[in-house]
Amino acid sequence: MQSPVTPVRKAPLWLLVMVTIAGTMAMHMFIPALPDAARHFGASSGQMQQTITVYILGLALGQLIYGPMSDALGRRPLLLVGLCLYTVASLAAFLAPSANMLIGARLIQALGGCAGLALGRAIVRDTATPETAVGSLALLNLMMMIGPGIAPSIGSGLDALFGWRIIFAVLALMGALTAIGVWRLLPETGHPTGKLNWRTVRNDYRTLLGSPQFLGFAIGGGSATTSMYAFIAAAPFIFIEQLHTSKAQLGIYLGVLMAGMAAGNALARQLIKRWPLERLILGGNMLSLGCAAALVVLTLLQLINVPAVVTLMLLFTLGSGMTSPAALSKALGVHSDLTGSAAGVYGFSQMAVGGLCTLGASLGSSPALSAFAVLLIACVVGQLGFRSALRMKSASSA
Repeated sequence: MQSPVTPVRKAPLWLLVMVTIAGTMAMHMFIPALPDAARHFGASSGQMQQTITVYILGLALGQLIYGPMSDALGRRPLLLVGLCLYTVASLAAFLAPSANMLIGARLIQALGGCAGLALGRAIVRDTATPETAVGSLALLNLMMMIGPGIAPSIGSGLDALFGWRIIFAVLALMGALTAIGVWRLLPETGHPTGKLNWRTVRNDYRTLLGSPQFLGFAIGGGSATTSMYAFIAAAPFIFIEQLHTSKAQLGIYLGVLMAGMAAGNALARQLIKRWPLERLILGGNMLSLGCAAALVVLTLLQLINVPAVVTLMLLFTLGSGMTSPAALSKALGVHSDLTGSAAGVYGFSQMAVGGLCTLGASLGSSPALSAFAVLLIACVVGQLGFRSALRMKSASSA
Protein backbone atom coordinates (compact mmCIF):
# COMPACT_ATOMS: atom_id res chain seq x y z
CA MET A 1 0.00 0.00 0.00
CA GLN A 2 1.42 3.37 -1.00
CA SER A 3 1.89 5.99 1.66
CA PRO A 4 0.17 9.31 1.11
CA VAL A 5 2.21 12.32 0.07
CA THR A 6 2.88 14.52 3.10
CA PRO A 7 3.61 18.14 2.28
CA VAL A 8 6.85 19.49 3.79
CA ARG A 9 8.48 22.89 3.88
CA LYS A 10 7.96 24.64 0.58
CA ALA A 11 10.79 25.77 -1.67
CA PRO A 12 10.61 29.27 -3.21
CA LEU A 13 8.87 28.82 -6.55
CA TRP A 14 10.97 31.52 -8.21
CA LEU A 15 14.09 29.57 -7.28
CA LEU A 16 12.63 26.37 -8.70
CA VAL A 17 11.93 28.28 -11.92
CA MET A 18 15.60 29.34 -12.09
CA VAL A 19 16.71 25.78 -11.38
CA THR A 20 14.45 24.31 -14.04
CA ILE A 21 15.05 26.74 -16.91
CA ALA A 22 18.85 26.63 -16.61
CA GLY A 23 19.04 23.44 -18.63
CA THR A 24 16.64 24.49 -21.38
CA MET A 25 18.04 28.03 -21.67
CA ALA A 26 21.48 26.59 -22.46
CA MET A 27 20.06 24.59 -25.35
CA HIS A 28 18.12 27.44 -26.96
CA MET A 29 20.49 30.37 -26.36
CA PHE A 30 23.29 28.84 -28.42
CA ILE A 31 21.21 27.95 -31.51
CA PRO A 32 21.43 31.42 -33.21
CA ALA A 33 25.23 31.40 -32.74
CA LEU A 34 25.84 28.03 -34.45
CA PRO A 35 26.94 29.55 -37.80
CA ASP A 36 29.40 31.93 -36.12
CA ALA A 37 30.88 29.14 -34.00
CA ALA A 38 31.20 26.94 -37.09
CA ARG A 39 33.10 29.69 -38.92
CA HIS A 40 35.35 30.26 -35.91
CA PHE A 41 36.41 26.62 -35.75
CA GLY A 42 36.28 25.98 -39.50
CA ALA A 43 33.72 23.25 -38.77
CA SER A 44 30.85 21.99 -40.87
CA SER A 45 27.26 22.82 -40.02
CA GLY A 46 26.66 19.14 -39.28
CA GLN A 47 29.50 19.06 -36.76
CA MET A 48 28.20 22.13 -34.97
CA GLN A 49 24.68 20.71 -34.89
CA GLN A 50 26.16 17.91 -32.80
CA THR A 51 26.40 20.45 -29.97
CA ILE A 52 22.60 20.39 -29.92
CA THR A 53 22.29 16.63 -30.44
CA VAL A 54 24.60 15.74 -27.55
CA TYR A 55 22.86 18.31 -25.37
CA ILE A 56 19.49 16.62 -25.86
CA LEU A 57 21.16 13.25 -25.23
CA GLY A 58 22.68 14.56 -22.01
CA LEU A 59 19.35 15.97 -20.83
CA ALA A 60 17.66 12.63 -21.44
CA LEU A 61 20.28 10.37 -19.86
CA GLY A 62 21.04 12.63 -16.92
CA GLN A 63 17.46 12.60 -15.70
CA LEU A 64 17.63 8.83 -15.30
CA ILE A 65 20.58 9.29 -12.95
CA TYR A 66 19.39 12.20 -10.80
CA GLY A 67 15.95 10.77 -10.07
CA PRO A 68 16.89 7.62 -8.14
CA MET A 69 19.99 9.21 -6.61
CA SER A 70 17.83 12.00 -5.17
CA ASP A 71 15.47 9.46 -3.62
CA ALA A 72 18.47 7.94 -1.83
CA LEU A 73 20.66 10.98 -1.12
CA GLY A 74 18.19 13.88 -1.14
CA ARG A 75 17.09 16.51 -3.65
CA ARG A 76 19.24 19.38 -2.36
CA PRO A 77 22.75 17.85 -2.54
CA LEU A 78 22.13 16.36 -6.00
CA LEU A 79 20.81 19.69 -7.24
CA LEU A 80 23.92 21.48 -5.98
CA VAL A 81 26.19 18.92 -7.67
CA GLY A 82 24.32 19.32 -10.95
CA LEU A 83 24.45 23.12 -10.88
CA CYS A 84 28.17 23.12 -10.10
CA LEU A 85 28.79 20.70 -12.97
CA TYR A 86 26.69 22.93 -15.25
CA THR A 87 28.67 26.02 -14.24
CA VAL A 88 32.09 24.41 -14.75
CA ALA A 89 31.04 22.93 -18.11
CA SER A 90 29.74 26.34 -19.25
CA LEU A 91 33.14 27.82 -18.48
CA ALA A 92 34.79 24.96 -20.38
CA ALA A 93 32.59 25.72 -23.38
CA PHE A 94 33.51 29.40 -23.10
CA LEU A 95 37.21 28.46 -23.30
CA ALA A 96 36.88 25.54 -25.76
CA PRO A 97 39.84 25.55 -28.21
CA SER A 98 38.18 23.26 -30.76
CA ALA A 99 34.79 22.11 -31.99
CA ASN A 100 35.26 18.67 -30.44
CA MET A 101 36.08 20.20 -27.06
CA LEU A 102 32.96 22.35 -27.34
CA ILE A 103 30.86 19.28 -28.12
CA GLY A 104 32.27 17.49 -25.07
CA ALA A 105 31.65 20.49 -22.85
CA ARG A 106 28.07 20.69 -24.07
CA LEU A 107 27.45 17.07 -23.11
CA ILE A 108 28.74 17.69 -19.58
CA GLN A 109 26.78 20.95 -19.42
CA ALA A 110 23.59 19.04 -20.21
CA LEU A 111 24.34 16.35 -17.64
CA GLY A 112 24.58 19.11 -15.04
CA GLY A 113 21.69 21.23 -16.27
CA CYS A 114 19.25 18.35 -16.37
CA ALA A 115 19.41 18.12 -12.56
CA GLY A 116 17.00 21.04 -12.45
CA LEU A 117 14.67 19.48 -15.00
CA ALA A 118 14.51 16.22 -13.09
CA LEU A 119 14.46 17.52 -9.53
CA GLY A 120 12.58 20.81 -9.84
CA ARG A 121 9.36 18.98 -10.63
CA ALA A 122 9.99 16.38 -7.93
CA ILE A 123 10.48 19.14 -5.35
CA VAL A 124 7.13 20.67 -6.30
CA ARG A 125 5.49 17.27 -5.94
CA ASP A 126 7.22 16.77 -2.55
CA THR A 127 5.82 19.99 -1.13
CA ALA A 128 2.25 19.93 -2.42
CA THR A 129 -0.88 17.83 -2.26
CA PRO A 130 -2.03 16.16 -5.50
CA GLU A 131 -4.61 18.92 -5.95
CA THR A 132 -2.29 21.89 -5.46
CA ALA A 133 0.60 20.24 -7.31
CA VAL A 134 -1.11 20.77 -10.67
CA GLY A 135 -1.30 24.53 -10.15
CA SER A 136 2.34 24.77 -9.09
CA LEU A 137 3.50 22.54 -11.94
CA ALA A 138 1.49 24.62 -14.40
CA LEU A 139 3.18 27.80 -13.17
CA LEU A 140 6.57 26.09 -13.36
CA ASN A 141 5.85 24.94 -16.91
CA LEU A 142 4.67 28.45 -17.79
CA MET A 143 8.01 29.89 -16.74
CA MET A 144 9.82 27.09 -18.56
CA MET A 145 8.08 28.10 -21.77
CA ILE A 146 8.93 31.78 -21.36
CA GLY A 147 12.63 31.02 -20.81
CA PRO A 148 13.20 29.04 -24.03
CA GLY A 149 10.92 31.48 -25.85
CA ILE A 150 13.21 34.44 -25.21
CA ALA A 151 16.49 32.48 -25.13
CA PRO A 152 17.16 32.61 -28.91
CA SER A 153 16.71 36.39 -28.94
CA ILE A 154 19.05 36.77 -25.97
CA GLY A 155 21.62 34.49 -27.58
CA SER A 156 21.38 36.31 -30.89
CA GLY A 157 21.89 39.68 -29.22
CA LEU A 158 24.85 38.50 -27.16
CA ASP A 159 26.44 36.93 -30.23
CA ALA A 160 26.02 40.11 -32.28
CA LEU A 161 27.44 42.37 -29.56
CA PHE A 162 30.20 40.29 -28.00
CA GLY A 163 30.63 37.08 -29.99
CA TRP A 164 29.34 33.55 -29.46
CA ARG A 165 31.61 32.69 -26.51
CA ILE A 166 29.96 35.26 -24.24
CA ILE A 167 26.80 33.13 -24.29
CA PHE A 168 28.56 30.47 -22.24
CA ALA A 169 29.97 33.06 -19.85
CA VAL A 170 26.42 34.27 -19.17
CA LEU A 171 25.23 30.68 -18.67
CA ALA A 172 28.09 30.04 -16.24
CA LEU A 173 27.10 33.12 -14.24
CA MET A 174 23.47 32.00 -14.25
CA GLY A 175 24.49 28.55 -12.99
CA ALA A 176 26.67 29.99 -10.22
CA LEU A 177 23.98 32.39 -8.97
CA THR A 178 21.36 29.63 -9.02
CA ALA A 179 23.65 27.30 -7.08
CA ILE A 180 24.15 29.99 -4.44
CA GLY A 181 20.38 30.44 -4.21
CA VAL A 182 19.84 26.70 -3.75
CA TRP A 183 22.58 26.53 -1.10
CA ARG A 184 21.11 29.44 0.87
CA LEU A 185 17.35 29.05 0.42
CA LEU A 186 16.35 25.52 -0.60
CA PRO A 187 15.42 23.07 2.17
CA GLU A 188 15.59 19.32 1.72
CA THR A 189 12.10 18.40 0.53
CA GLY A 190 12.47 14.67 -0.02
CA HIS A 191 12.77 11.77 2.38
CA PRO A 192 16.18 10.33 1.48
CA THR A 193 16.74 6.71 2.44
CA GLY A 194 20.52 7.14 2.66
CA LYS A 195 21.04 3.98 0.67
CA LEU A 196 22.00 3.80 -2.99
CA ASN A 197 23.01 0.81 -5.03
CA TRP A 198 22.45 -0.25 -8.59
CA ARG A 199 20.07 -2.95 -7.47
CA THR A 200 17.86 -0.28 -5.90
CA VAL A 201 18.03 1.83 -9.05
CA ARG A 202 17.24 -1.16 -11.22
CA ASN A 203 14.32 -2.16 -9.00
CA ASP A 204 12.93 1.38 -9.00
CA TYR A 205 13.03 1.59 -12.78
CA ARG A 206 11.67 -1.92 -13.11
CA THR A 207 8.73 -0.90 -10.94
CA LEU A 208 8.06 2.21 -13.03
CA LEU A 209 8.64 0.61 -16.43
CA GLY A 210 6.52 -2.34 -15.35
CA SER A 211 3.62 -0.03 -14.51
CA PRO A 212 1.35 0.36 -17.55
CA GLN A 213 -0.42 3.21 -15.80
CA PHE A 214 2.80 5.19 -15.31
CA LEU A 215 3.96 4.45 -18.85
CA GLY A 216 0.63 5.60 -20.24
CA PHE A 217 0.97 9.00 -18.58
CA ALA A 218 4.71 9.28 -19.34
CA ILE A 219 4.54 8.37 -23.03
CA GLY A 220 1.31 10.30 -23.42
CA GLY A 221 2.87 13.35 -21.77
CA GLY A 222 5.88 13.25 -24.05
CA SER A 223 3.72 12.76 -27.13
CA ALA A 224 1.54 15.70 -26.14
CA THR A 225 4.37 18.15 -25.41
CA THR A 226 7.86 17.56 -26.82
CA SER A 227 6.45 16.30 -30.12
CA MET A 228 6.48 20.03 -30.88
CA TYR A 229 10.24 19.66 -31.44
CA ALA A 230 9.35 18.14 -34.81
CA PHE A 231 7.81 21.41 -35.94
CA ILE A 232 10.55 23.57 -34.43
CA ALA A 233 13.21 21.58 -36.31
CA ALA A 234 11.30 21.93 -39.59
CA ALA A 235 10.16 25.53 -39.06
CA PRO A 236 13.05 27.23 -40.95
CA PHE A 237 12.36 25.10 -44.00
CA ILE A 238 8.58 25.58 -43.79
CA PHE A 239 8.51 29.33 -43.17
CA ILE A 240 11.64 30.53 -44.97
CA GLU A 241 12.01 28.15 -47.92
CA GLN A 242 8.40 27.13 -48.54
CA LEU A 243 6.41 30.15 -47.35
CA HIS A 244 9.15 32.71 -48.13
CA THR A 245 9.27 34.60 -44.84
CA SER A 246 12.35 36.22 -43.30
CA LYS A 247 14.51 34.95 -40.43
CA ALA A 248 13.23 37.77 -38.24
CA GLN A 249 9.64 36.72 -38.91
CA LEU A 250 10.54 33.12 -38.13
CA GLY A 251 11.72 34.18 -34.68
CA ILE A 252 8.44 35.99 -34.08
CA TYR A 253 6.37 32.98 -35.16
CA LEU A 254 8.30 30.62 -32.90
CA GLY A 255 7.84 33.09 -30.05
CA VAL A 256 4.09 33.01 -30.67
CA LEU A 257 4.13 29.23 -30.31
CA MET A 258 5.93 29.49 -26.97
CA ALA A 259 3.25 31.97 -25.93
CA GLY A 260 0.62 29.38 -26.84
CA MET A 261 2.25 26.81 -24.60
CA ALA A 262 2.49 29.35 -21.79
CA ALA A 263 -1.16 30.33 -22.25
CA GLY A 264 -2.15 26.66 -22.08
CA ASN A 265 -0.32 26.26 -18.78
CA ALA A 266 -1.97 29.40 -17.41
CA LEU A 267 -5.37 28.16 -18.58
CA ALA A 268 -4.75 24.81 -16.88
CA ARG A 269 -4.26 26.61 -13.56
CA GLN A 270 -7.75 28.07 -13.90
CA LEU A 271 -9.54 25.06 -15.36
CA ILE A 272 -8.26 22.71 -12.67
CA LYS A 273 -10.55 24.53 -10.24
CA ARG A 274 -13.58 23.39 -12.25
CA TRP A 275 -12.50 20.40 -14.31
CA PRO A 276 -11.20 17.01 -13.19
CA LEU A 277 -7.65 16.20 -14.27
CA GLU A 278 -8.90 13.51 -16.63
CA ARG A 279 -10.98 15.97 -18.62
CA LEU A 280 -8.11 18.44 -18.79
CA ILE A 281 -5.67 15.82 -20.08
CA LEU A 282 -7.94 14.36 -22.75
CA GLY A 283 -9.48 17.68 -23.80
CA GLY A 284 -6.16 19.46 -24.24
CA ASN A 285 -4.70 16.60 -26.24
CA MET A 286 -7.78 16.39 -28.47
CA LEU A 287 -7.40 20.09 -29.30
CA SER A 288 -3.81 19.46 -30.41
CA LEU A 289 -4.85 16.38 -32.35
CA GLY A 290 -7.51 18.28 -34.28
CA CYS A 291 -5.04 21.04 -35.20
CA ALA A 292 -2.43 18.52 -36.37
CA ALA A 293 -5.03 16.76 -38.52
CA ALA A 294 -6.08 20.07 -40.08
CA LEU A 295 -2.45 20.92 -40.89
CA VAL A 296 -1.92 17.56 -42.59
CA VAL A 297 -5.04 18.05 -44.71
CA LEU A 298 -4.07 21.61 -45.69
CA THR A 299 -0.59 20.43 -46.64
CA LEU A 300 -1.90 17.58 -48.78
CA LEU A 301 -4.23 20.03 -50.54
CA GLN A 302 -1.32 22.49 -50.96
CA LEU A 303 -3.29 25.16 -49.12
CA ILE A 304 -0.93 25.98 -46.26
CA ASN A 305 -0.03 29.60 -45.67
CA VAL A 306 1.51 31.60 -42.85
CA PRO A 307 -1.75 32.62 -41.08
CA ALA A 308 -3.07 29.05 -41.18
CA VAL A 309 0.14 27.49 -39.90
CA VAL A 310 0.65 30.04 -37.13
CA THR A 311 -2.99 29.91 -35.99
CA LEU A 312 -3.25 26.12 -35.95
CA MET A 313 0.15 25.67 -34.31
CA LEU A 314 -0.80 28.28 -31.71
CA LEU A 315 -3.88 26.23 -30.85
CA PHE A 316 -1.79 23.05 -30.95
CA THR A 317 0.60 24.42 -28.33
CA LEU A 318 -2.33 25.77 -26.30
CA GLY A 319 -3.65 22.21 -26.06
CA SER A 320 -0.19 20.91 -25.19
CA GLY A 321 0.14 23.48 -22.43
CA MET A 322 -3.21 22.44 -20.97
CA THR A 323 -2.26 18.76 -21.00
CA SER A 324 1.31 18.94 -19.73
CA PRO A 325 0.97 19.77 -15.99
CA ALA A 326 -1.99 17.46 -15.45
CA ALA A 327 -0.24 14.53 -17.16
CA LEU A 328 2.92 15.13 -15.14
CA SER A 329 1.02 15.29 -11.85
CA LYS A 330 -0.79 12.05 -12.68
CA ALA A 331 2.46 10.30 -13.64
CA LEU A 332 4.28 11.33 -10.45
CA GLY A 333 1.32 10.25 -8.35
CA VAL A 334 1.24 6.64 -9.59
CA HIS A 335 4.14 5.65 -7.29
CA SER A 336 4.40 8.46 -4.74
CA ASP A 337 7.23 6.65 -2.94
CA LEU A 338 9.38 6.88 -6.10
CA THR A 339 8.75 10.51 -7.00
CA GLY A 340 12.38 11.29 -7.83
CA SER A 341 12.82 8.25 -10.04
CA ALA A 342 9.43 8.86 -11.65
CA ALA A 343 10.36 12.47 -12.43
CA GLY A 344 13.58 11.27 -14.03
CA VAL A 345 11.89 8.63 -16.17
CA TYR A 346 9.17 11.09 -17.14
CA GLY A 347 11.77 13.66 -18.19
CA PHE A 348 13.69 11.01 -20.11
CA SER A 349 10.53 9.95 -21.94
CA GLN A 350 9.83 13.56 -22.90
CA MET A 351 13.29 14.03 -24.38
CA ALA A 352 13.23 10.62 -26.05
CA VAL A 353 9.88 11.34 -27.68
CA GLY A 354 11.10 14.79 -28.72
CA GLY A 355 14.21 13.27 -30.28
CA LEU A 356 12.23 10.64 -32.16
CA CYS A 357 9.77 13.24 -33.42
CA THR A 358 12.61 15.48 -34.59
CA LEU A 359 14.15 12.54 -36.43
CA GLY A 360 10.80 11.73 -38.01
CA ALA A 361 10.38 15.30 -39.21
CA SER A 362 13.68 15.04 -41.09
CA LEU A 363 12.40 12.16 -43.23
CA GLY A 364 10.62 12.63 -46.53
CA SER A 365 10.87 15.26 -49.23
CA SER A 366 8.34 17.69 -47.73
CA PRO A 367 9.38 19.20 -44.36
CA ALA A 368 5.85 20.50 -43.76
CA LEU A 369 4.10 17.19 -44.44
CA SER A 370 6.67 15.22 -42.44
CA ALA A 371 6.45 17.53 -39.43
CA PHE A 372 2.66 17.74 -39.38
CA ALA A 373 2.28 13.99 -39.88
CA VAL A 374 4.61 13.40 -36.92
CA LEU A 375 2.52 15.77 -34.79
CA LEU A 376 -0.66 13.91 -35.74
CA ILE A 377 0.81 10.49 -34.98
CA ALA A 378 2.20 11.73 -31.67
CA CYS A 379 -1.18 13.14 -30.61
CA VAL A 380 -2.90 9.85 -31.44
CA VAL A 381 -0.28 7.95 -29.42
CA GLY A 382 -0.76 10.41 -26.57
CA GLN A 383 -4.52 10.02 -26.58
CA LEU A 384 -4.24 6.22 -26.53
CA GLY A 385 -1.68 6.35 -23.72
CA PHE A 386 -3.79 8.68 -21.58
CA ARG A 387 -6.98 6.69 -22.07
CA SER A 388 -5.23 3.44 -21.23
CA ALA A 389 -3.70 4.88 -18.05
CA LEU A 390 -6.98 6.43 -16.93
CA ARG A 391 -8.85 3.17 -17.50
CA MET A 392 -6.32 1.34 -15.35
CA LYS A 393 -6.68 3.90 -12.59
CA SER A 394 -10.47 3.58 -12.66
CA ALA A 395 -10.22 -0.20 -12.54
CA SER A 396 -7.76 -0.18 -9.63
CA SER A 397 -9.91 2.20 -7.58
CA ALA A 398 -13.14 0.35 -8.30
